[in-house]
Amino acid sequence: MKWTQLDHIAQRRTKSQLAFKHAEQLIPGGVNSPARAFGAVGGTPIFFAAASGAHLTDIDGNVYLDYIGSWGPMILGHRHPRVVAAITAALECGTSYGAPTEAESVLAELIIGAVPSIEKVRMVSSGTEAAMSAVRLARGFTGRDKIVKFAGNYHGHVDSLLVAAGSSAATLGVPNSPGITAGTAQDTIVLEYNETEQLEALFKEKGSTIAALLMEPVVGTMGLVVPEDEFLQAARRLTQAHGALLVFDEVMTGFRLSYGGAQQILKVTPDLTTLGKIVGGGLPLGAYGGRADVMNYVLPVGKVFQAGTLSGNPLAVAAGTATLLELRDHPPYEQLERRGGLLEQGFRAAASRAGVPVWIARKGSMMTMFFQKQSPSTHTPSGTDQTIVPVRGWKTASQSDTDRYARFFWGMIDRACYMPCSQYESLFFSMAHSDSDIQATIKAAEDVLTGMA
Repeated sequence: MKWTQLDHIAQRRTKSQLAFKHAEQLIPGGVNSPARAFGAVGGTPIFFAAASGAHLTDIDGNVYLDYIGSWGPMILGHRHPRVVAAITAALECGTSYGAPTEAESVLAELIIGAVPSIEKVRMVSSGTEAAMSAVRLARGFTGRDKIVKFAGNYHGHVDSLLVAAGSSAATLGVPNSPGITAGTAQDTIVLEYNETEQLEALFKEKGSTIAALLMEPVVGTMGLVVPEDEFLQAARRLTQAHGALLVFDEVMTGFRLSYGGAQQILKVTPDLTTLGKIVGGGLPLGAYGGRADVMNYVLPVGKVFQAGTLSGNPLAVAAGTATLLELRDHPPYEQLERRGGLLEQGFRAAASRAGVPVWIARKGSMMTMFFQKQSPSTHTPSGTDQTIVPVRGWKTASQSDTDRYARFFWGMIDRACYMPCSQYESLFFSMAHSDSDIQATIKAAEDVLTGMA
């Protein structure tokens, strides 16, 4: 998408444009995370000043319905009173001690009580740290080197996990970021998600060398992709049979799809689980946990080193504890499922009426609408390709029409709905979104999709 196509929208965000120009002089690309850069949709990132409930307010005073929720943590909505009160109370006592607090044990008990796989848990400061630590622990526990991951699954910016599949999906991964050495990535094997035969063949050939299979049980980082039951069951069966650890990355799905995470509703229990986002209530906090015999390999009980000055930070622990208590005391999951169904049905109907081919995947309060590319040879008389390709993994997700998604994104921005700024990110909504918010979003999508046909 060219900048000239966005001029009519950008005129209402002149302060954001100026703020971005200033930030570019100080910060690489003007952003502190590439997910905020709008590189996938074009135009200038929007700078925000405030948030409340289901809404974001930018520095120009425009108000949007928020469908990223800080990329997942804000399941209660922004500035939930219970969370704000907990942070305020913790702040009055101090911000960091570099020593244990009883509050850490309170949060640990909540996590252990909620997540089926976790018997012991260690807190860190981010999902990336959690994934890095889980991989190190798996290698230390098994005495093996190789890690298996899936193309399109993101586990933070850990060197050994920033690899992509080559010409053969079951080959050793190659680095896809400068600064990562071939040696760092050589023990990472990349497969295609939902391809059970690939997984079985790999374990048959190299099962005795594999320390861990690391996966998102429901993928949110190539857009939402739901696992097939046969695939999940194979992952559990093969790791157990070959003495490898099954590691679920529930940084996105933990406490969002259910109080016990994706593993609770999918009825598959991994050996280790990584958490982030919701577990910190919107403040920087991550965690990894699992079987007690595995977790007891971590220093100071065991010999696997992992440390962090701000791990278990009092403010983050307070926010996370308040969030988990609210989710436990007032479970929102039935409401989120109902409203997710309304949003999905509304988007699906709007796309169908407009003749825009899409594949929509949803699980609870996470959803992605994948825009399909059209082939002139298969156009119907109405001018649309009615053949919808199911998105099962990265091979099919990567064929999405990202230009069309960019048009959809900016159309929704123009109608005060803030969607993910990439085709390959899941949208999130919160318990603060009302039925009328959902209906307004569906109406906005219908307007945009009709204009795109």
